[in-house]
Amino acid sequence: MAGPALHVLALNSGSSSLKFGLYRVDRRDAVARLCGEAEAIGHSAGVLRLRDADGTVIHQETAAVADGVQAFRRIVRLLREARVPAPDAVGHRIVHGGPQLRTHAVIDGTVLARLEAACAFAPLHVPAALAVVHAAQARFADLPHVACLDTAFHADLPEVSRVLPLDRALQADGVYRYGFHGLSCASILASWPDAPARLVIAHLGSGASVTAVCDGRSVDTSMGMTPSGGVMMATRCGDVDPGVLAWLAREKGMDAPALERLVDHRSGLLGVSGISGDLRRLREAARTEPAARLAVAMFVLSVRKQIAAMAAVLCGMDALVFTGGIGEHDAALREAVCAGLAWAGVRPGPGAAPADAPPAAGAHCQVRIIPTQEERQISRHVYALVAGPAR
Repeated sequence: MAGPALHVLALNSGSSSLKFGLYRVDRRDAVARLCGEAEAIGHSAGVLRLRDADGTVIHQETAAVADGVQAFRRIVRLLREARVPAPDAVGHRIVHGGPQLRTHAVIDGTVLARLEAACAFAPLHVPAALAVVHAAQARFADLPHVACLDTAFHADLPEVSRVLPLDRALQADGVYRYGFHGLSCASILASWPDAPARLVIAHLGSGASVTAVCDGRSVDTSMGMTPSGGVMMATRCGDVDPGVLAWLAREKGMDAPALERLVDHRSGLLGVSGISGDLRRLREAARTEPAARLAVAMFVLSVRKQIAAMAAVLCGMDALVFTGGIGEHDAALREAVCAGLAWAGVRPGPGAAPADAPPAAGAHCQVRIIPTQEERQISRHVYALVAGPAR
């Protein structure tokens, strides 16, 4: 039996975007009714897009969107005009739940307090998401709201991966590896229930991470205590010598906010190129700009190194999955990353492989492209918590 169906509004807050979807969910599946995104939030040329159940764009508008709250209000208006069923529950992607919230949870006063405390761990993401939570609670005051955590997928990391090589006393303050893009990783496993035992997931977008999955469980991941570590990203530095930060504080007088602005907003592809954090723009610029070529090459190498590291954690790699905006759509990037992984049995073939392709000839590691479905995964988690086993 499928059980009772609920309509779930999934809200996926990013640092400069708000993706959303209205899903009809039962015990068997989650089916999109409408979905879309508000992009370039905070810029003068923001885009709001709405798609139907088939993925066809049925509405698009370009206008300045000041923040996630304004984007949410426009999304509610579009859903109302589309005459789709009203939601029965609302799910919110929360990047970091902090040390006191490690599992998805219905939002109440205690959960809100723990999320407020988690802002210190991800100031680029959590405050913006909480602003949307408050706006959604005001708009849908009678509905249950659920916090769906990116960190939950990694909550049971083995100690050897979870513990950071710092004074062990700091663990009491929550200083350890959390891991992120967990909703994306969970959606990959939901899309590929027969995935092989040793799986490496490369989620590549403006934020990027690589995760080692063994028998469906996260055993290591590139991001650490915050979403700033690991792979070089659009504007985030990824892993960097911690002595550099100490030097900047001592010799340049940078305080914590200045260091955060540097590592989160002025580093990565943007920092190296001095042009943009957008890989598409850098490819065009690379024809004439050496700094753009260097930034692209560094990104490729950073991703390849993290994939190799996760293969070492797993003692081999049965499959490599590319997902996220760059991972799904940039064939040249996938080819460049895989070109240095032949020793691991990776043979992507021309243009890399679609989601259902068999391994390329001579390969023992499958390379797949599986679209991330974070909003759909949010709706599943909401249903599990709100519908309950007895409903």
